[in-house]
Amino acid sequence: MTTVHGLGAAVLVVAILGAGCTTMTSPRDRIVKREAPCADVTVDIYFEPDSAAVTKEGRAVLRAAADQAKGCQVDKVLVLGLADAAGAPAANLELSKQRAASVTKALRATGLPAGEVDLTAAGQSGSVTASGDNRPLRRRADVTLKLSSPRK
Repeated sequence: MTTVHGLGAAVLVVAILGAGCTTMTSPRDRIVKREAPCADVTVDIYFEPDSAAVTKEGRAVLRAAADQAKGCQVDKVLVLGLADAAGAPAANLELSKQRAASVTKALRATGLPAGEVDLTAAGQSGSVTASGDNRPLRRRADVTLKLSSPRK
Protein backbone atom coordinates (compact mmCIF):
# COMPACT_ATOMS: atom_id res chain seq x y z
CA MET A 1 0.00 0.00 0.00
CA THR A 2 2.91 2.35 0.69
CA THR A 3 4.20 1.73 -2.82
CA VAL A 4 0.89 2.84 -4.36
CA HIS A 5 0.88 6.10 -2.36
CA GLY A 6 4.54 6.73 -3.19
CA LEU A 7 3.89 6.15 -6.89
CA GLY A 8 0.85 8.44 -6.81
CA ALA A 9 2.87 11.19 -5.13
CA ALA A 10 5.62 10.83 -7.72
CA VAL A 11 3.10 11.12 -10.58
CA LEU A 12 1.57 14.21 -8.94
CA VAL A 13 4.99 15.89 -8.57
CA VAL A 14 5.89 15.16 -12.20
CA ALA A 15 2.51 16.52 -13.37
CA ILE A 16 2.93 19.73 -11.37
CA LEU A 17 6.50 20.27 -12.55
CA GLY A 18 5.56 19.49 -16.14
CA ALA A 19 2.67 21.96 -16.07
CA GLY A 20 4.91 24.63 -14.59
CA CYS A 21 7.39 24.32 -17.44
CA THR A 22 4.87 25.37 -20.05
CA THR A 23 4.05 28.63 -18.32
CA MET A 24 7.51 29.65 -17.16
CA THR A 25 9.14 32.57 -18.94
CA SER A 26 12.64 33.87 -18.71
CA PRO A 27 13.34 37.41 -17.49
CA ARG A 28 14.39 38.28 -21.07
CA ASP A 29 10.94 37.24 -22.42
CA ARG A 30 9.27 39.69 -20.05
CA ILE A 31 11.48 42.58 -21.23
CA VAL A 32 12.03 41.97 -24.94
CA LYS A 33 8.96 42.24 -27.13
CA ARG A 34 9.27 40.26 -30.32
CA GLU A 35 7.75 41.79 -33.42
CA ALA A 36 5.20 39.69 -35.23
CA PRO A 37 6.46 38.55 -38.62
CA CYS A 38 4.83 40.26 -41.55
CA ALA A 39 4.23 37.26 -43.78
CA ASP A 40 1.96 37.50 -46.82
CA VAL A 41 -1.68 36.59 -46.19
CA THR A 42 -3.77 34.70 -48.76
CA VAL A 43 -7.50 34.00 -48.46
CA ASP A 44 -10.27 32.79 -50.76
CA ILE A 45 -13.68 34.47 -50.79
CA TYR A 46 -16.47 32.26 -52.11
CA PHE A 47 -19.64 33.44 -53.85
CA GLU A 48 -23.10 32.12 -54.56
CA PRO A 49 -23.73 31.14 -58.21
CA ASP A 50 -24.17 34.15 -60.52
CA SER A 51 -23.42 36.58 -57.67
CA ALA A 52 -20.70 39.12 -56.99
CA ALA A 53 -22.01 40.05 -53.52
CA VAL A 54 -19.55 39.36 -50.70
CA THR A 55 -21.29 37.17 -48.13
CA LYS A 56 -21.27 37.64 -44.37
CA GLU A 57 -18.74 34.80 -44.14
CA GLY A 58 -16.61 36.44 -46.83
CA ARG A 59 -16.56 39.74 -44.93
CA ALA A 60 -15.49 37.85 -41.79
CA VAL A 61 -12.61 36.21 -43.69
CA LEU A 62 -11.51 39.61 -45.02
CA ARG A 63 -11.66 41.16 -41.52
CA ALA A 64 -9.51 38.33 -40.18
CA ALA A 65 -6.97 38.85 -42.98
CA ALA A 66 -6.89 42.60 -42.28
CA ASP A 67 -6.43 41.93 -38.56
CA GLN A 68 -3.54 39.60 -39.34
CA ALA A 69 -1.93 42.38 -41.39
CA LYS A 70 -2.12 44.95 -38.57
CA GLY A 71 1.26 46.37 -37.71
CA CYS A 72 2.63 45.51 -41.12
CA GLN A 73 3.28 47.58 -44.21
CA VAL A 74 0.80 46.64 -46.97
CA ASP A 75 2.91 46.72 -50.11
CA LYS A 76 0.39 45.31 -52.55
CA VAL A 77 -3.03 43.67 -52.65
CA LEU A 78 -3.64 41.06 -55.35
CA VAL A 79 -7.26 40.17 -56.12
CA LEU A 80 -8.15 37.56 -58.74
CA GLY A 81 -11.83 37.13 -59.60
CA LEU A 82 -12.89 33.72 -60.92
CA ALA A 83 -16.06 32.11 -62.27
CA ASP A 84 -17.17 28.58 -63.11
CA ALA A 85 -18.07 27.43 -66.63
CA ALA A 86 -21.85 27.74 -66.23
CA GLY A 87 -23.07 30.43 -68.64
CA ALA A 88 -21.54 32.42 -71.46
CA PRO A 89 -17.78 33.12 -71.35
CA ALA A 90 -18.24 36.90 -71.74
CA ALA A 91 -20.77 36.98 -68.87
CA ASN A 92 -18.42 34.94 -66.68
CA LEU A 93 -15.55 37.30 -67.39
CA GLU A 94 -17.74 40.25 -66.37
CA LEU A 95 -18.88 38.37 -63.25
CA SER A 96 -15.28 37.66 -62.24
CA LYS A 97 -14.45 41.37 -62.68
CA GLN A 98 -17.41 42.29 -60.45
CA ARG A 99 -16.28 39.75 -57.83
CA ALA A 100 -12.77 41.21 -57.76
CA ALA A 101 -14.17 44.73 -57.42
CA SER A 102 -16.63 43.83 -54.63
CA VAL A 103 -13.92 42.00 -52.66
CA THR A 104 -11.63 45.02 -52.98
CA LYS A 105 -14.40 47.32 -51.73
CA ALA A 106 -15.14 45.00 -48.78
CA LEU A 107 -11.43 44.75 -47.95
CA ARG A 108 -11.10 48.55 -47.88
CA ALA A 109 -14.12 48.68 -45.53
CA THR A 110 -12.07 46.69 -42.98
CA GLY A 111 -9.75 49.69 -42.58
CA LEU A 112 -6.76 47.93 -44.11
CA PRO A 113 -4.15 50.56 -45.00
CA ALA A 114 -4.20 51.24 -48.70
CA GLY A 115 -1.51 49.63 -50.75
CA GLU A 116 -1.20 49.17 -54.47
CA VAL A 117 -4.16 47.07 -55.65
CA ASP A 118 -3.83 44.70 -58.60
CA LEU A 119 -7.25 43.48 -59.82
CA THR A 120 -7.39 40.59 -62.26
CA ALA A 121 -10.34 38.71 -63.70
CA ALA A 122 -9.97 35.24 -65.21
CA GLY A 123 -13.60 34.54 -66.02
CA GLN A 124 -14.23 30.85 -66.58
CA SER A 125 -10.70 30.20 -67.86
CA GLY A 126 -9.48 26.92 -66.31
CA SER A 127 -12.88 26.08 -64.82
CA VAL A 128 -13.41 22.82 -66.68
CA THR A 129 -11.45 19.66 -65.86
CA ALA A 130 -9.82 17.51 -68.55
CA SER A 131 -12.82 15.16 -68.32
CA GLY A 132 -15.21 18.07 -69.01
CA ASP A 133 -16.51 18.51 -65.46
CA ASN A 134 -17.30 21.99 -64.16
CA ARG A 135 -15.30 23.21 -61.15
CA PRO A 136 -17.88 24.97 -58.92
CA LEU A 137 -15.20 26.05 -56.43
CA ARG A 138 -14.14 28.55 -59.05
CA ARG A 139 -16.94 30.84 -57.77
CA ARG A 140 -14.44 32.83 -55.75
CA ALA A 141 -11.92 35.60 -55.54
CA ASP A 142 -8.37 34.87 -54.42
CA VAL A 143 -6.89 37.65 -52.26
CA THR A 144 -3.21 38.01 -51.35
CA LEU A 145 -1.91 40.75 -49.07
CA LYS A 146 1.78 41.32 -49.78
CA LEU A 147 3.20 42.52 -46.47
CA SER A 148 6.52 43.72 -45.14
CA SER A 149 7.76 45.00 -41.81
CA PRO A 150 6.89 48.64 -41.23
CA ARG A 151 9.66 51.15 -41.79
CA LYS A 152 11.06 52.59 -38.60
